[in-house]
Order: sequence, then structure tokens, then C-alpha cells
Amino acid sequence: MAVSVTEVWLAILLAGVLCWVASAFIHMLIKYHSLDYTELANEQVVSTALAEKSPRPALYSVPYCSDMEAMGEEAMQKKFNQGPVALIAVMPNGMPPMGKLLSQQILFFVFGSFLIGYLATISIAANADYMMVFRQVFIASFLTYGWAQIPYSIWMGQPWSNCLRYLLDALIYAVVTACTFALLWPNAS
Repeated sequence: MAVSVTEVWLAILLAGVLCWVASAFIHMLIKYHSLDYTELANEQVVSTALAEKSPRPALYSVPYCSDMEAMGEEAMQKKFNQGPVALIAVMPNGMPPMGKLLSQQILFFVFGSFLIGYLATISIAANADYMMVFRQVFIASFLTYGWAQIPYSIWMGQPWSNCLRYLLDALIYAVVTACTFALLWPNAS
């Protein structure tokens, strides 16, 4: 018997909220993501240099290369070889707007849970046993919350240790989501 998304609305909301709580626990109590960033030895010099031009919020590449053809030019190769090679994320000045960011994070989890729930309803029948629901929702959740982190380490210089921490987060969110859906999965009887 097919399951509709409306039958799993509670699992969607609860999984989203529980993943958000898990994220808060990870970032505020366990704090292993404090290892994600490293201080520059010349932070003040770099900060002053950036402030001089007041760059708008964006992701910048140093050296900047607009296309692959330019990579073949000797001058561009020299810039890369001399370094530094960096990606710089410039954000708006001021303290991070935590209310806005936390709201976006919970929406991320609830919408992710909605997509996971929709996938589950088209692939898992009512009355499926706990482990059937758990396994499928676990894999969909891990892919939703973690797998896309890997290219950041392949292409953008994110340390692999950071990637592994984000994959650990994804594993936690996947367990939370899978348990929630498996416990609340509709029983047709």
C-alpha cells in the first residue's frame, strides 16, 4: 500500500527539528568544528589589505583566473606557482545575524526531511518493518546532508579533516532522521 507525504508530515517536521537540535549540540557543546578554521599568522595585514578595497560579499579566488585557457599562459602559471593560492569568502561586516542563520538552518533541515520523506513515500510501502524504513531513509539522509561536501576537499582546498567532520555530522543527522521515520512510519492496519 502506498504512503502519502501527508502521512509522514510529523516525521518530516520532527526529523528536521531533531537534526537542528543535533547540529546545535555539535556546534555548541561538542565543538569539534572549532578545528575547521586556522588563524593566519598575518591576519591583521590581510584584513587591512582586504578592507582597503572594501570587496562586496562574494567568494574570491587568488590568483583569479577566468577560464581554463588562461591557465596555459605563462604569467598565470607564474602567479599560481609563486602563490598564495586561496579562496576567500568575504561576508558582510558585523556580527553574524544568528537569528537569520539559525532560521535558515532549521529550514534546511525541514526541507531536507521533506525531500527524504517524499523519496521514502515513493519507495517504501506502508507496514514496512523498522529496518527497511531505517536503511532506506538512512542512505537518503546521509546523501542529503553529507555527500556533497567531498568536492569541497577535491576542488576548493577544504582540508580533508574538515570534510570528515562534516561527514560525521551527516552520519549523525542520518541516524536521527532514519530513527524518526522508522518509528513514525505509517502502519496500514
